Amino acid sequence: MATTPIILPEAPKVGMVSLGCPKALVDSERILTRLRADGYAMSADYAGADVVLVNTCGFLDSAKEESLAAIGEAIAENGRVIVTGCMGNEADVIRAKFPSVLAVTGAHQYEAVVEAVHEAAPPSISPYVDLIPQADPGDVKLTPRHYSYLKISEGCNHACAFCIIPSLRGKLASRRIDAVLREAEKLVAAGTRELLVISQDTSAYGVDVRHETRTWKGREVRTHMTDLARELGQLKTPDGHTPWVRLHYVYPYPHVDAVIPLMAEGLLTPYLDIPFQHASPNVLRAMKRPANEAKVLERLKAWRAICPDIAVRSSFVVGFPGETEADFKYLLDWLDEAQLDRVGAFRFEPVAGAAANDLPDPVPEEVKEERYARIMAKTEAISAAKLAAKVGRTIPVIIDEVGEPDEDGDIGATARSQADAPEIDGAVYLRNVPADLKAGDFAEVLVEDADAHDLYGVIRPAS
Repeated sequence: MATTPIILPEAPKVGMVSLGCPKALVDSERILTRLRADGYAMSADYAGADVVLVNTCGFLDSAKEESLAAIGEAIAENGRVIVTGCMGNEADVIRAKFPSVLAVTGAHQYEAVVEAVHEAAPPSISPYVDLIPQADPGDVKLTPRHYSYLKISEGCNHACAFCIIPSLRGKLASRRIDAVLREAEKLVAAGTRELLVISQDTSAYGVDVRHETRTWKGREVRTHMTDLARELGQLKTPDGHTPWVRLHYVYPYPHVDAVIPLMAEGLLTPYLDIPFQHASPNVLRAMKRPANEAKVLERLKAWRAICPDIAVRSSFVVGFPGETEADFKYLLDWLDEAQLDRVGAFRFEPVAGAAANDLPDPVPEEVKEERYARIMAKTEAISAAKLAAKVGRTIPVIIDEVGEPDEDGDIGATARSQADAPEIDGAVYLRNVPADLKAGDFAEVLVEDADAHDLYGVIRPAS
C-alpha cells in the first residue's frame, strides 16, 4: 500500500533593511539570529519575504529622512513592514506617514521585534522537525565572515549638546565581561579574523556595574576596557594567528594609556577611534564635552613613542552654533599638530530633542559648507603625506575581496591595513595576487604607491 509523503510546511521568510551605525548592524544580527532559531528563513529581496524589518537610524534629521524613505520603499515593494531601531521612538511620526506598518519598536527591543514578527508571520511548527534536536547553526552575520562587530555595552552617560543617543538608547548598560569574551571566542572559532569592539562609549565599559569582577578561564577579570582588551589579545584563530582587535568609540580617559602597550606587543590592533568632535575650548564647552585639547596632543605624542605605528581616527563637527572663524582656525591648527591618520567631518545639523538647537548664533549654511571644504582639504593633505611615507615599507594586511583574473590572468585583491577599519577608512589595492588567496587571509604587503586615501602594493612571498 502506497504511503502519502509528508509535506513539511515552508518556513516563513524575513527580509531586513539595516540602516545606521555598526551598533545598529549588531542589533540586526541579533534579531535575525533569534528569528532563525525560531524557524524563520531569510529573504534577500522584498518579493520573497513574508515580512520586512526596517532597522532605522534617528540620530540626525538626514538619517531620519533616509529611514522614512526605506520604510516607504519596503511598504511599496512588500507591504508587510515592521519598524525597529532608533527612530522607533518616534512611532507617531512613522504611523502618521505610514499607517499600514504592522508594528513599531524602539532600539535594541529584541523581544518586542520577535513578538511582532511572530504575530505578522507565525513560525512553522512541525512535529517532524521541531522535536528533532537541531545543530546550532551559529549566529546570523550581516558582515563578511572574516570580521565581526563585538558590542560591549548599550547607551551612554554623556549629555553632549548635539546628541540624543541617551534619549534613544538610554544610560550606559554594560554587558557581562564573561559573556562578551564568550561571544568573541565563539566568533573567532567560527572564522572571524578581526573583531571590531563597539559601543557608545568603549572607555566607560563597566562604569555602571562598578567594574564588577567575573570569572573567565579560571581567572578573575574586571568589567573594564583594559581587562577586556587584555583578554581579547589572548585569542587565537583555529590556525594559530592572533586576530586583529580594533577599538572604536574610545573617549580619551586616562586609563586609555594602558592599552597602548598592548598594541606595541601585537595583542591589539594599533588603532584608536576617538570622537574628538572639535578642538576649540569654546566650542567643546558649548558641546558639553571635555576641553582638554592640549593634554590630548601630549598624550598622542606619548602613544606614538610607545607604539609608532598607532593609527588614530576621529570625527569633527563644523558649524556648531557659536563657532567663530577663530574657533575653526584653532581646530585647523590643532589638526596640524595632532596629525591624525583618518578624519571624518560633519556639518552640524539640528536634531529634534538636542540641547544644541536652542543655542544662540547659528552658523549660516554657506559658512558650514566653506568650513567643511577647508577641513576636508586639510585632513586630505595630512593623510596623503602619512600614506606617502609608507611607500617602500612592508605592512600587514587583511584581505577583504579577491577579484577574477583579467585577460592576462592577473588577479587583483582589495585589502586593509591595520590603520583601516572596514567601511569607514581606506583600502590597500593589490596586484598579481596568488590564485589561492581568499578573503580573511593575512598577508605581508610591499607598499608601492599611495594617494590621499589608499595604498597600492604587492604581496611579499613567504621567506
